[in-house]
Amino acid sequence: MYNYICSNPEEEFLKLTQQNGKIDADTVTQLYDQLKPIEPSFLCKDGGEWEGGCFDTGHSGIEMLKKMNWAGETFKSENDVDAVMIYDQDGKRVWLKEYGSAQLREIKFRGKVSTAMVYDNYPIIDHFRYVNDNMVVGAMDNKLKPAEQHGTLYFFLTRGINFLKKNQ
Repeated sequence: MYNYICSNPEEEFLKLTQQNGKIDADTVTQLYDQLKPIEPSFLCKDGGEWEGGCFDTGHSGIEMLKKMNWAGETFKSENDVDAVMIYDQDGKRVWLKEYGSAQLREIKFRGKVSTAMVYDNYPIIDHFRYVNDNMVVGAMDNKLKPAEQHGTLYFFLTRGINFLKKNQ
């Protein structure tokens, strides 16, 4: 493993969102660790709808998100989050009720206190860091699939709907 320290990790993350193919998980981790924390209110403003995308680090959860047609997340308030939004057969963005709701809390993860989404029905916490006013990066901490054995699932959220469709 090498040290991937850069003067602008936010710019590097933006580049990674446009990259096709495999991305080195250590690079994503090192960039993630350099990003700034966010507060819960940041995710809820402007309607709280965020479009989701993944970094292809080879994590097994990426295929699961693709199969379910993952759309992102909707942060209605600090205590009311639709944890998993998907696109249905008609292309409509809908809440996947099986995954339940979540809440936002400030939690220390990888050395920084930042906003995290705590699932109500699963032992999962998504930890967020700031990229820009319209993008955050998440790191999924899943008790059933510990990072030490399975790696960390990294993903990004972009404020507003159809960001990915416009930029593909």
